[in-house]
Amino acid sequence: MIILETRSLKKIYGSGDSTVHALDGVNLKVENGEFVSIVGTSGSGKSTLLHMLGGLDRPTSGDVIVGGKEIFTLKDEELTIFRRRKIGFVFQNYNLVPTLNVYENIVLPIGLDGNTPDKDYVDNIIHTLGLKSKLRNMPNNLSGGQQQRVAIARALASKPAIILADEPTGNLDSKTSQDVLSLLKVTSEKFKQTIVMITHNEEISQLADRVVRIEDGQIVGGVSNA
Repeated sequence: MIILETRSLKKIYGSGDSTVHALDGVNLKVENGEFVSIVGTSGSGKSTLLHMLGGLDRPTSGDVIVGGKEIFTLKDEELTIFRRRKIGFVFQNYNLVPTLNVYENIVLPIGLDGNTPDKDYVDNIIHTLGLKSKLRNMPNNLSGGQQQRVAIARALASKPAIILADEPTGNLDSKTSQDVLSLLKVTSEKFKQTIVMITHNEEISQLADRVVRIEDGQIVGGVSNA
């Protein structure tokens, strides 16, 4: 089943001689439970694409469909709610709330939505990511790798339709990067979670089920790693 799709997605900045086609007619389909890596050099359009997939920025034209919903037909407030419920984010800089402990950070999006966490499910995530002994720690008492594990747990906790990972190992050393990526792979398989990750690193991309390449705002190829 297709869980995420883009149709003729375009994002244009500027006008006249200074026009930049950051995305130039991107068509992409992602299956439910698939782990997809989008690879491209700086300026290729991969970050712009991720922002569109997550509803963080609106396209010039084209559609993004998440779980059967055309997200840009929603008004800003509706889109914010949809994003909180259906899309999990893992950023390069972790984006943890410094005044909340690990457990509070993990369940924060669920609380913001006025819901109660699924305790068994959240406990399973915490166990899988090796965070059980760190739940009362504050983010500034964690290593970079541990902070990124918390960010992954937070993204998973609300049972989103998709998780979008933006250069999730960009601030980590090579060994920690491999650990974090292995955990992303494990969570994708264990929780049947759809993950779309952008990276410029060819080696990292190979951990995904499928690699999609983007150049000059266009998809230029996709390879399965199965």
